[in-house]
Amino acid sequence: MSVILAIESSCDETSVAICNNGKITANVIANQTIHQNYGGVIPELASRVHQQNIVPVIQQALSDAKVSKKELNAVAFTQGPGLLGSLLVGVSFAKSFALALDLPLISVNHMHAHILAHFIDDPKPSFPFICLTVSGGHTQIVVVRSHFDMEIVGETLDDAAGEAFDKTAKILNLPYPGGPLIDKYAALGNPLAYKFGEPQIKDLNYSFSGFKTSILYFIRNQEKENPNFISENLNDICASVQHSIVYILLNKLKKAAKQYGIKDIAIAGGVSANSGLRAGLTAMAEELNWKVFIPAFQYCTDNAGMIAIAGYYKYLNKDFVQQDVAPLSRMEF
Repeated sequence: MSVILAIESSCDETSVAICNNGKITANVIANQTIHQNYGGVIPELASRVHQQNIVPVIQQALSDAKVSKKELNAVAFTQGPGLLGSLLVGVSFAKSFALALDLPLISVNHMHAHILAHFIDDPKPSFPFICLTVSGGHTQIVVVRSHFDMEIVGETLDDAAGEAFDKTAKILNLPYPGGPLIDKYAALGNPLAYKFGEPQIKDLNYSFSGFKTSILYFIRNQEKENPNFISENLNDICASVQHSIVYILLNKLKKAAKQYGIKDIAIAGGVSANSGLRAGLTAMAEELNWKVFIPAFQYCTDNAGMIAIAGYYKYLNKDFVQQDVAPLSRMEF
């Protein structure tokens, strides 16, 4: 019997979930709209809003799960990686909450949790499987041999794919967060309208820095000839950019699956909510006879449900931490 309360505060979502014997019975997420005014997340503002949100979000999660604080068996939390100020709010509250209720503490690696989100609902992947984890800060290809035996076999050497989406949106003068808007406009455009170069990176690694620069120069050159180029061709630009990023991601994923002889393939992280990536992966799976696993939308972006399920498996192993645990902006995988 285990009832675990989990806290996620690595960036700008304050989220709390309840895991009851391996089932997520509540997953509350409070988003921070204040960052839209600045075109990106402001760390100091994010930490302040976490402080405002965390108590009501915890109360809501307990209410949704229909459990009381006395029924809890452990407190799980994101230790890192993430924004230090944001993490500090979640870690400090988790420690205080656990201390007051005399509960064990479970620290969770945010990137492990994205992968373990696949074990919240059925169907679940079988070990070993390959997971492409794509977010605003990370792009990784991971061979997953057990719940906590994971090996990064490919990763970005500079910028993440999610950052390529966000920076492109900024170039196109789209409001923050721009990634979902690119996805929206891409559905209305021609993905082959414009071609962007594919980074030539060895092995299974990625690079999106040069790709972002090529888009910037392309837009600048087009606007010299036609100042209204973006507004007149927005759908085609978004569709072409999305097509290129998805192609780059899936090309290396295909290579990894062949190299390791694995046909259970998963995607995770905020960018796994992108419809182009989902469609591209589904099409590739049909071609190569893969079994594909994609978490429900609410478990793709940052959320405490994934922290809770990771905490559940750690609870089974009695993998607890002490009160001297500290948040880590960078954390070893």
